[in-house]
Amino acid sequence: MQSILERLDAGELVIGDGGFVFALEKRGYVKAGPWTPEAAAEYPEAVRQLHREFLRAGSNVMQTFSFYASDDKLENRGNTQRFTGQQINEAACDLAREVANEGDALVAGGVSQTPSYLSCKSEEDVKAIFKKQIDVFVKKNVDFLIAEIVGINCHFDPETCVKTVKLMKEGVEKAGLKAHYMSQPLGFHTPDCNRQGFIDLPEFPFGEGLNVREFFFLSANTDNKHQGKIFCICFLTALEPRILTRWDMQKYAREAYNAGIRFIGGCCGFEPYHIRALAEELSPERGFLPAGSEKHGNWGDGLALHTKPWVRAR
Repeated sequence: MQSILERLDAGELVIGDGGFVFALEKRGYVKAGPWTPEAAAEYPEAVRQLHREFLRAGSNVMQTFSFYASDDKLENRGNTQRFTGQQINEAACDLAREVANEGDALVAGGVSQTPSYLSCKSEEDVKAIFKKQIDVFVKKNVDFLIAEIVGINCHFDPETCVKTVKLMKEGVEKAGLKAHYMSQPLGFHTPDCNRQGFIDLPEFPFGEGLNVREFFFLSANTDNKHQGKIFCICFLTALEPRILTRWDMQKYAREAYNAGIRFIGGCCGFEPYHIRALAEELSPERGFLPAGSEKHGNWGDGLALHTKPWVRAR
């Protein structure tokens, strides 16, 4: 099987997967707040199924569900640590490889940021945390690594990400260099965010429609254990009206491709049907439709099969 660089060097279009943390939180397998990936070891079937849905939707990279799987994060803020970072990362690698082998997919090890850096721990401490992650990925022989979160990926919407890659490309070409370009944006519209991305939105952390007064009223009438839940619930449910449609995704796929991006995927907010929209939009360039398109008609073709004649006539 060709490596990621061999594929990109040959001009192949690579489709990434989506956001496991948000998707599995909605399914009841990830706890909002810590956002840690114990599910890889605790509920492997849920993680395996989501990998399969992304593969069927057209992804040919299975990224390990290992975001925040470092021991310092798992122990952060009083979390009860049932699994070590090594156990979670090893399980995540096994699941990603198992599903990747069901298709023509590569496995990307997701290297996670660490709270030790934000807590101003020593350089040696921070490096040790990263080494623990890397050691597992080397042991499990993943095909390549993705460093999370670097730059604008998973902080901004597709429009902002594509515009930024265009600027990066201009600088790279001006310097006489050559590079492959990748985009993994949020699955939410964020035109009104500031330099930190979606965490600057009014929905974070209070939530749209829930003002500061209402939040503190709720907080005053709950114990400390439930206050954090209010933050998380408001954040997630308030973001949902910003979710991109499949038509938005097709527009993103085309604009990213036209900008010279050849590794196109998504992060938080991206569900398998979003990835299917990317793969369908770019099927002429790839030369095939994803398996998930067997049950999906492009551009409203399904209306022709509707049981009601006035719907079929539209």
